[in-house]
Amino acid sequence: MVVLAFAEGASIQLVPDGTLLIHIALILLMIFILNRTFFRPINRVIESREKNKGGRFGEAEAILNQVAEKNARFEQTMREARSAGYQLIEAERTAAMTERQAQVEAVKTEVEQTAAVEKDAIVRQAEQARQEIAAEARVLAQKISSNILK
Repeated sequence: MVVLAFAEGASIQLVPDGTLLIHIALILLMIFILNRTFFRPINRVIESREKNKGGRFGEAEAILNQVAEKNARFEQTMREARSAGYQLIEAERTAAMTERQAQVEAVKTEVEQTAAVEKDAIVRQAEQARQEIAAEARVLAQKISSNILK
């Protein structure tokens, strides 16, 4: 009869009636039976697999935690070592700068002393040259005056 209804092309109207309750009851019964016979055993197998995997997964997670902790300690140690290295470099640089400044001051003092000694020598040489020129000028003046008077 249903086949005839489709064959005739008549429109199907869905009207809720008593068969709807039977279908709902059959679906609930099917869910209950499938849970008892099919889904519970599969869920047990899945849970046991998770437990077995969980043990190894727990070990792996513990190892990963140890690795992360050791990595964090390594990073902290590296930061401390870098900091100590930078402080050592800074101390060495400061000592080198102080030593360089002392050397520059020593050279500056030495140059000033040498310049003063040389300046005194130049003044003495200039005075000596003046005296020699004055003496030569007198000698030349006497020669010139004797040549003129002759």
